[in-house]
Amino acid sequence: MKITEVTTTMLRNPEGFVIQDATIPPLKPGAKGSAGLWVHIKTDEGIEGLGVGTGNPSIRAVIEHNLKDLLIGQDPFNIEKLWNDMFWRVRGYGRKGVAFQALSAMDIGLWDLKAKALGLPLYRLLNPCFERVPVYGSGGWTNYDEKELVAEQTGYVNRGIPRVKMKVGKDFGQSEKEDIARLSAVRKAVGDDVEIYVDANNGYYAKQAIRMSRIFEDFDVKWFEEPVLADDIEGLATISRATNIPVATGEHEYTKYGFKDLIARGAADIVQPDIGRVGGVTEWMKAAYLAHAFNLPVAPHAVQLVHLHCAMATPNLKVVEYLGSVEKNDDFFYTEYPKPVDGMWQPNPDKPGLGLELNPKVVAEHSID
Repeated sequence: MKITEVTTTMLRNPEGFVIQDATIPPLKPGAKGSAGLWVHIKTDEGIEGLGVGTGNPSIRAVIEHNLKDLLIGQDPFNIEKLWNDMFWRVRGYGRKGVAFQALSAMDIGLWDLKAKALGLPLYRLLNPCFERVPVYGSGGWTNYDEKELVAEQTGYVNRGIPRVKMKVGKDFGQSEKEDIARLSAVRKAVGDDVEIYVDANNGYYAKQAIRMSRIFEDFDVKWFEEPVLADDIEGLATISRATNIPVATGEHEYTKYGFKDLIARGAADIVQPDIGRVGGVTEWMKAAYLAHAFNLPVAPHAVQLVHLHCAMATPNLKVVEYLGSVEKNDDFFYTEYPKPVDGMWQPNPDKPGLGLELNPKVVAEHSID
């Protein structure tokens, strides 16, 4: 089998929810719409891999102009070789950021292709250790008012999901009293038996985060995500040592080397690799097992329909993020996909690869050229 062609599709959901968190500036009134990117890796045997990426035109440009030629004529089963070929192609301008997100989408497509060629769901190819995995309902965006915030968080609980996550650090950490009031409202609404995680999206400074964490402890917060700038590894380590709440971080790290530094310096209690950034399935599994070697749990960030498969093969898995805003996009973009039931989730065991197919009507009507 040889790769014959690599193409991309970008789609826009005109009704997609536009998110805001601690460090996203105020949105334009009435802003809406969200996009996604997919990579199609085609072969001479008619088997096609589907890669999943972020809907950013710059990522698409790197795939189209800098990476796809490396795959043409190659054996798609040689994923480690192809990953290294792409890594060295972008090493001078993209070991982090847009270029590596492009590499990640390509790698996901190669794994989907390989699993389809073998007639296996991807999680079976990855050597699973679970039959289903726990999820948490994620959102709590800062552009929700308190009523909307409570409605979303209790909505997850009403679906049988006993774990939720909300945003803090509002307005670049300048709205501490509002952070506390919003957290208090959610705790009161969901009750004492539901786990609450908070995510500051880099919004605080280290000593500010330590002080806020002591307040968050009163609400039985189970993790404190990205309390400070992701590059402030020393700050993360300082917070981890100073608080009883586990520090969760890693969504902005790239490659196993980034996670080596993060973990070895004591900056993460819960490790959160993002498959769309870290380097696809290939590098995500390495980061997860690196965390396992340090006896740290893994809780993947976003990209939920791909992470579901990797999570099934991660013995040190804590929980999988499930974003309601992404679910609405997935309903729009795909023909079908599995959804969590009573806080637990599993892939379709009868669909090979990722088990995903783009809705042809949406492709025809909502493609971005």
